[in-house]
Amino acid sequence: MQHTFIEILRRALDEELARDPAVHLLGEDVAAGGAFGVTRGLAQKHGMARVRNTPISEAAITGLATGAALCGLKPVLEIMFIDFATLSMDCLVNQTAKYRYMSGGQLAVPLVVRTQAGAAGGAAAQHSQSLEAWFIHVPGLIVVAPSTPAEAYGLLKSAIRLGEPVLFIEHKRLYTMKEELAEGAELPPIGKARIAKPGTDVTVIAYSAMVQTALEAAQKLADDGISAEVIDLRTLLPLDMATIAASVSKTHRVLVAHEAVRSGGAGAEIAARIAAELFDELDAPVLRVGCPFAPIPFAPELERALLPGGADIVRAVRQIMGRDG
Repeated sequence: MQHTFIEILRRALDEELARDPAVHLLGEDVAAGGAFGVTRGLAQKHGMARVRNTPISEAAITGLATGAALCGLKPVLEIMFIDFATLSMDCLVNQTAKYRYMSGGQLAVPLVVRTQAGAAGGAAAQHSQSLEAWFIHVPGLIVVAPSTPAEAYGLLKSAIRLGEPVLFIEHKRLYTMKEELAEGAELPPIGKARIAKPGTDVTVIAYSAMVQTALEAAQKLADDGISAEVIDLRTLLPLDMATIAASVSKTHRVLVAHEAVRSGGAGAEIAARIAAELFDELDAPVLRVGCPFAPIPFAPELERALLPGGADIVRAVRQIMGRDG
């Protein structure tokens, strides 16, 4: 039976609440289900003391969760929209991410920040951003971005059990995606990418919703005789360079694709590392596909026109392959 991304996230949280009494959920309206209904019904099942509504203050939520984690709990907090993580960055960057280092390893902060990112139809400039690049710049944080419901299920459970501060980014456009969940499947390790589609001619590196776009583009490229290997990073920090290196040594051509603004995005870091560490394997420059340097428009037609899509990936791959003429 297939389940939506939201349903599978709820199942993962339900199971972790049942498995470990230290797990607590915190956030705005989480007892009522949260902004997207992910936590619906969990307060009734596990109690309001463990699924706790908070004031509308991202800074307060993050501070409360950090303190709870330092005292032995495993909070999973929800920040409605990654855009509002800006309000919790002082605590998240200067406190949460630094405690283990500044205590010489004596203190741990085992928490997960669930947040929603990306454009999904008319949410406009303040509710549609992809800000993951800001957080991969912070030592002490783990940044995870699943691409499918089943991946989200396993990665969320792995993140909760990791014992470190994890930013878990859920793309809103994936929330209605359906997938069957294999029973008894091994949980994916944090920090390990996966090959979403094998290929031989070019490596397309993506994460979150852009993995689905890359897979669609790979099918169109196959019709043109180009075999694209699609890597789903899963984790942006730490970055799995071993999987990237193995793929690049096979294909010798690389495209990095993400929905975030191209300038200063995660793709820039990935491209720089490939150029520095795998230069001898490259037969063409590393190219990037990303959003133009502009806010996300409110009008759905303008939003669709701005966001990078499969056609952009196909065009960039053809350029890498020397077939853009």
